Amino acid sequence: MQPKKIDLLLHCRWLIPIIPENQVMEDCSIAINAGRIVDLLPKSQARQQFSATEEVVLDRHMVMPGLVNAHCHSAIRLLRGRSDDLPFQAWLEKHTCSTESLLTDPDFIRDSSALAIAEMIKTGTTCFAEMYCFSELIVDVIRNAGIRSQLSFAVHDGPTPYAKDASEHIHRGLTLYDNMGNHPLIKVACAPQAPNNISDTVMKQLATFANELDLPVHIHCHENASEIAESLTKWGCRPLQRLNDTGLLLPQTQLVHMTQISPEDKALLEQTNSSVIHCPEANLKLANGFCPVTQLTQAGINVGLGTEGAASNNDLDLFGELKTASLVAKAVGGDTQALSAHSALRLATINGARALGWDREIGSLEVGKYADIIALEIDSIAQQPLYNPASQLVYGQSGSQVTHSWVAGQSLLMDKKLLALNERNLIQSAKDWGSKIAG
Repeated sequence: MQPKKIDLLLHCRWLIPIIPENQVMEDCSIAINAGRIVDLLPKSQARQQFSATEEVVLDRHMVMPGLVNAHCHSAIRLLRGRSDDLPFQAWLEKHTCSTESLLTDPDFIRDSSALAIAEMIKTGTTCFAEMYCFSELIVDVIRNAGIRSQLSFAVHDGPTPYAKDASEHIHRGLTLYDNMGNHPLIKVACAPQAPNNISDTVMKQLATFANELDLPVHIHCHENASEIAESLTKWGCRPLQRLNDTGLLLPQTQLVHMTQISPEDKALLEQTNSSVIHCPEANLKLANGFCPVTQLTQAGINVGLGTEGAASNNDLDLFGELKTASLVAKAVGGDTQALSAHSALRLATINGARALGWDREIGSLEVGKYADIIALEIDSIAQQPLYNPASQLVYGQSGSQVTHSWVAGQSLLMDKKLLALNERNLIQSAKDWGSKIAG
């Protein structure tokens, strides 16, 4: 019998498929054709069954699904380190928002996003959810990089540099949605900004579009205690309850942060099947609290993982978030078994994919899914001896060990070298912008 012709064959030393759960496979191969996984089989059988245009030997590597950064502000990556160690409101109002002229500069947005995407690819992210007003400016950056993304169009209830009112924000966002059509690597979501500053009328209007178009809703919610207090004073209820009352708490709703959760909040999440996006390092750095991940996952609530933006988190390395999330969950819960290594890996893969509505296509290494895959070296001093691959990925410094990355079978990173982005040019651009901003 002649071997079946395919595009790509990966020969792996170790493989963590994510589904089935808690499994580590050894000495196996992944067969890929037309961007999708067609088989996972023992290495000894791979060349007998398949003839590949390209073969990649990963005999010193761990292979797993690409990471899903379910909340990011790539467009402000160039502000990293600009306003560290400040109170939340001071950081938000005096430093992030005060640079508004830069934050509306198309060149700044494009260069910042390209730098962020390069950092994410090099640390294992193959899919990210972007939240920014001028999302249409980075469409070409995403296409050129080859990464997968959910772009969220911001909706404000008043004038911004992007639009004069809520109606114009929504109109521009829906135009972006129409323009993207069925693009295989890009989705569009709506992102109401600051629930306390959005009227019920606008929320209900967004809920109508979300239901009619199956449009994802990506929103900061219960980020800190002061947000809850303001909502109780202004609206007479907690933000999550208000989202539910206006019809915006849906299965496709992605609630970012959720550091303040009451039993009533938890019940609403269970009833509506909404997802929570945990951003541990940003919340810790801004002293906003910590999302009760273990309680939520034990209740069957889907929790993904995000890095937030570089202005509140000094890196976009999702492996770092994995480690922080797991360690703090253990400390908060007083339980060494809270958020185990395999559970943490699911936050950044299949759970993130589920939150973004992509879990049937990515997030695990299964036949029929897109080949969104990363490989990490395991033969350095930091990786030896290797007893438990999952534990090593979560509790080690794994982002720097990423050597290869594929999205839908297309290579983005090979032997630590970016293929679609010019790293030297990105570094020089960042230095130039740094000098301009500091000056």
